[in-house]
Formats: sequence, structure tokens, C-alpha cells
Amino acid sequence: METKPKVNPVLASRVGHYAEAAPTPALREHFLCVWKHVIPDDHAGSITVVPDGCVDLLWSDRLVVVGPDITAANPDLASGATVLGMRFRPGAAAPWLGLPMTEIVGSQIDMLDIWGEKARDFTGRLQDARGMREQAGLLQQLLGRMAVSVEAPCRDGALMFELLQNDAGSEGEVVSRLTRRLNVSERTLRRRSHHLFGYGPKTLDRILRFQRFQALARQGGQAGLADMAYATGYADQAHLSREIQSLSGMTARAFVRQLAA
Repeated sequence: METKPKVNPVLASRVGHYAEAAPTPALREHFLCVWKHVIPDDHAGSITVVPDGCVDLLWSDRLVVVGPDITAANPDLASGATVLGMRFRPGAAAPWLGLPMTEIVGSQIDMLDIWGEKARDFTGRLQDARGMREQAGLLQQLLGRMAVSVEAPCRDGALMFELLQNDAGSEGEVVSRLTRRLNVSERTLRRRSHHLFGYGPKTLDRILRFQRFQALARQGGQAGLADMAYATGYADQAHLSREIQSLSGMTARAFVRQLAA
């Protein structure tokens, strides 16, 4: 039986053109950015999207929400496709979706199943818009009208994300650090983290440590894996290499090479 050749994973940032912009003023309390990803006509196969602790609304031919990931996602995107996205601020998606993030971890859900008729109206109007630029403006306009009746993002979620995002220390005392800074019990911390991010604070810390490493690796330079592991809070190079394999599905060498390219 003929076997298909193995295809090496390719990071989403290495495929096509990706660009971000600030959302409209009416949405800045709830969304980090609006983004566009254009897939080249000669692309075939899946791309690799590593966890970042965020939730996105996506529009291509339908409106979907992509929940927080714990491991890499590998969506198949059609050649020449253009994807429009709205990235929620950390912890801000739950009030918009009306459900805890634990229900959509690692999933892509059609917004018809969450918003019903409102999603159907969005879809019809976006399909009638001419081109991605007009669709981006219309989507933000429609979301802006909703924003006036959506609860403000939970302050604890944003603070939890910020503290872990900027903490280059070891993973030893994540929970105790956060309970002190937020002045809450461990039980409350875990409950809020699961509701806002889909998983507990230790998993969020793990994902944001991985994001810190990626930011450093993209800078290139002469730093080796051992130095980058130390600088971004890993126990050692072996720990970092295991995390790269677990969270991206790639070897450390292949992952760093793609980031720095």
C-alpha cells in the first residue's frame, strides 16, 4: 500500500501574509486586535498554531469562535483563502459568548450554535460585503453595537494574564503568587481561571512562558537554547525542549529555525 510522504509542521507565521491592526474605539475594552491572514495560492496542507491563551472570532465563509488551546492546532486552510479575525482581550470572551471557556477548549464552534439568529444576521450581512476590507469594517460595526450591552471584561483575568506574561521566574509557586497579588483564595483563583481561560493558572503560566520563549527566539541573535531556557523561566534546556515538542509538535531545532527565519 502506498504511503503518503510525511509533511513537516509549518508555523502559521511562515505561511502567507498576516497583519494586525487596532480595533475600533468601541471595541478596545473587549478586543486586542483585528487581524487578517492571507493564504498563498500555492499553499497546500495544514498550518500549526501554537497555544497563546487567547480566544478569537474568525470569519472566512462562516463566523466561528476558536477556543483556547492547550496543544497546537493544525487547521487546514484552502489555497488562496483569507481569514479575518477578532482577538478577545485576555479573559474577555466569556461575557460575549455566555459560557465558560472550559466548554470550548481546543474547539472551533460555529457561532450559530452560540448566538443563533444574531449569528445568522451577521453571516448574511458579511457575505453581502464586498471584499475583506469592507467585511472587517462591517464586523467591527456589528460587534460595536453589541458591546454597549456586554459586561466589561473581568479585571482579575487581565491582571492574571499580565502577571504571568511578564514573570520570567520558575513555575514553582504560580498559584501562591497569584493568590497574594489578587487577594483571593486558591479555590477562587482556579474557578476564575477555568471560567475565563478554560484551564487552571498553572496551565496558563505554562502557555505564557512558552510565548515568552517565542518572543525571545524571534529576535534571533547568538543565544542558544540553554540561555533562552534560563532567560524565560525554564528549569534547563531539556525542560524547554520537552515543552516545545509538547506544545508545537516540533523538535526544538525545527521550531527555533522557523521562528528566526
